[in-house]
Amino acid sequence: MEKLTALSDKITSLIDNKRTLFTQLSDQIWEFAETRFEEFRSSDLLCEALEKEGFTIKKGIAGLETGFIASYGTGHPVIAILGEYDALAGLSQQAGSNNFEPIIQNGNGHGCGHNLLGVGSLSAAIAVKDYMKEHNLDGTVQYFGCPAEESGYGKTFMARDGYFKDVDAAFSWHPATINAVMNSTANAVIHAHFKFKGRSAHAGAAPHLGRSALDAVELMNVGVNYMREHMIDEARIHYAVTNTGGMAPNVVQADAEVTYLIRAPKPNQVKELYDRVVDCARGAALMTQTKVDYEIQGSCHNLIPNLTLEKVMHQHMQEIGAPNATERDINYAKTIYETLTDEEKAAAALQVGKQGASQLAERPIADFIAPFSEKETFMGGSTDVADVSWNVPTAQCVTSTWAFGTPFHTWQAVAQGKESYAHDAMLLAGKAIACTAVSVLESPELLENAKKELAERLDGETYTSLIPKELTPPSYKQKVN
Repeated sequence: MEKLTALSDKITSLIDNKRTLFTQLSDQIWEFAETRFEEFRSSDLLCEALEKEGFTIKKGIAGLETGFIASYGTGHPVIAILGEYDALAGLSQQAGSNNFEPIIQNGNGHGCGHNLLGVGSLSAAIAVKDYMKEHNLDGTVQYFGCPAEESGYGKTFMARDGYFKDVDAAFSWHPATINAVMNSTANAVIHAHFKFKGRSAHAGAAPHLGRSALDAVELMNVGVNYMREHMIDEARIHYAVTNTGGMAPNVVQADAEVTYLIRAPKPNQVKELYDRVVDCARGAALMTQTKVDYEIQGSCHNLIPNLTLEKVMHQHMQEIGAPNATERDINYAKTIYETLTDEEKAAAALQVGKQGASQLAERPIADFIAPFSEKETFMGGSTDVADVSWNVPTAQCVTSTWAFGTPFHTWQAVAQGKESYAHDAMLLAGKAIACTAVSVLESPELLENAKKELAERLDGETYTSLIPKELTPPSYKQKVN
């Protein structure tokens, strides 16, 4: 216990001494607000900061123009710390406001807090490097610059191309409304796109000569909707029509497109559902005498938690303690909380119980570390951290960067992205990750147990990416230049 406390104190000091650097980096990335695969300025900014700290940078990994690995040290253990920095489209918002107030109409914004995520992880990597240097520790710490988490699946491309095969343990975190260590699984997902090609004609004068691609899209969607009765309860299928073929109703649409997200708890289950969705597309093409082309554009596996590492991370997080919010912080967070609907407040209350919800409604910044539970929870969503977790023992935490109840992917999350309590929570995550990483570096037994647990959970299964070998990440360099 004394050793753990000493480590926590040391890491806290190392990160707090560079607080100004970290908060400035986070705020700059908030300003950039670059979406998936286009995070050129954000990526360059992080690389520059890491290079100044003595890391060696390798850019363009796995064909990702904005992906990179920054390394310090040599040999094993190799610790990977995962950072994200992509924003979301349509969420431009003034910082520090409690009203919907876009900076640029339909512009981008960090509605998932990845400006904080990327820099919180960076703070951990730098602190581990400083600790290794001071204590002459063997091993390697690597910061993985991971683009396109928001539906681009950057980490999946990295995992598919073998970038985690020599890593011994991996760590990440995510902005949230509580401070806790995650012990969760999540759905596997396949993201697929379908393009239908028909034949144009005058819809009034000669409709019999046309073959409607839009009809095919609609029939495909109807077929998939009828599938819902005949798939497992945990599965999810959702779609968006991305090309309706035009705006003129008197023209038979020759082209139409639809994109799908198909989710299920296991990779083999999601692959089976994908094959059935493809059959619906083929059937729709047959019924409409159109042609269909389709491709998988991204995917990720289900998340594999690791109790061995999570318990150590929770211990360190308890030792560090939750940050103390100022009255100004509380007052602003309360104005954000009051923008939520009754339904959103009720959904948030379910996560913390009636008494906790009552307290957080009055002071809506969590100032406690939630108890750790060995009972796994299940997230209906998906994350490309999952593909890392199939390859290497992986642990994650969440911290209260946002006011209680703040929904992900909203203007309220963007508005809080530069707040001092968001910075505090970001650095709490960095400290918890850094402490756990050092514990792994100093304890071969801990690492051995974590690897043994992963092997037991996989039970003989091996990782095979759901992304086809021929698929490459999109290129935006020419567009940006």
